[in-house]
Amino acid sequence: MTDLILRGGRVIDPSQGIDKLADVGFTAGKVSAVSANLASGPGTRVRDVTGLIVTPGLIDLHTHVYWGGTSLGVDAVEVARRSGATTCVDAGSAGPGNFHGFRRHVIEPSPVRILPFLNLSFPGIYAFSATVMVGECADLRLLDLHECRRVAEENRDLVVGIKVRVGHGASGTSGIAPLDMALEVAEEMGLPVMAHLDDPPPTRREVLTRLRKGDVLTHCFRPFPNAPYSPGGGVREEVLEARGRGVLFDIGHGGGSFGFGTTRAMLGAGFLPDCISSDVHCLSIDGPAFDLIVTMSKFLCLGMELPAIVRAATAAPASAIRCPNLGTLKIGNPGDATVIAIEDGEFIYHDVTGEMMPGNRRLVSRGIVINGTWWHPNAANA
Repeated sequence: MTDLILRGGRVIDPSQGIDKLADVGFTAGKVSAVSANLASGPGTRVRDVTGLIVTPGLIDLHTHVYWGGTSLGVDAVEVARRSGATTCVDAGSAGPGNFHGFRRHVIEPSPVRILPFLNLSFPGIYAFSATVMVGECADLRLLDLHECRRVAEENRDLVVGIKVRVGHGASGTSGIAPLDMALEVAEEMGLPVMAHLDDPPPTRREVLTRLRKGDVLTHCFRPFPNAPYSPGGGVREEVLEARGRGVLFDIGHGGGSFGFGTTRAMLGAGFLPDCISSDVHCLSIDGPAFDLIVTMSKFLCLGMELPAIVRAATAAPASAIRCPNLGTLKIGNPGDATVIAIEDGEFIYHDVTGEMMPGNRRLVSRGIVINGTWWHPNAANA
């Protein structure tokens, strides 16, 4: 018997090329049907989602949800309820020295799926706040390849890749060395690298020429410096070459890494991001990023087509973390879904440079399904 049916929504599932009106059924925690007029039984919970959009459970490829264990962490449950994300990919909050606490105290008890990148740096991102900011890769004594490999090996069931942050803020005078070290571990483990890049050094070219097929450059639409577009127009050569090799480009909005000017230039040149993510943390959750659904709304108002936006928050991040059973409504896969409304009105969006952009539409999460169970942004209505 079907346990839950989402009835009458517009189902958009780019992993299967689906964009149609249909019901979605869930049985025993799995997707059991995507079809019109699904029959319900006496014990079936039916939710009318007419006029709403049903997608595979959204995947936020860049979050920081080691709440209580790191200074930048936010609560994954709060993130899920407000953003519609059923999977939070943690982008290296924890390193080899504190990953065990992240696993036991946050990941394992969480009703929201959390899949982590392991930070190359032993303490992870340990000094990130409004008043204290120390890059974890600025001191090479904190980078131990043997420890990173050991912890990644011991947690292969969870770790989806190796995270490294380089740039003037994150790695100081260490330059490109932390990236080379992260690639060494990732190559040994058969895992992708997610690379953060802030202000130079190193340069955009130094980073991109090193990344391999399947590696992720996050903060890919950052403003000057290390922006991906040429001042005269078009996309920089090293960016195009990296995409040609299979490097993935992820938004990672955050508090300092997403500019409307950059985004307009890149979209105008036909360069869409592979993945849209929020980089939600203690300094971005109250703006300018807020969460994944707000970040997706910005792309909607910038002219990106809705199915492409959904792909960038479902099938594409699932592929990036090598979890093809996520980000899809294929029958038999985990029963995750997100219910979204498109609201018309007058809205103001912000980027990290202070630019304000008016928009006439926004996406809003109306509820989520996790492992076949209905959630709602308002816990009282769950």
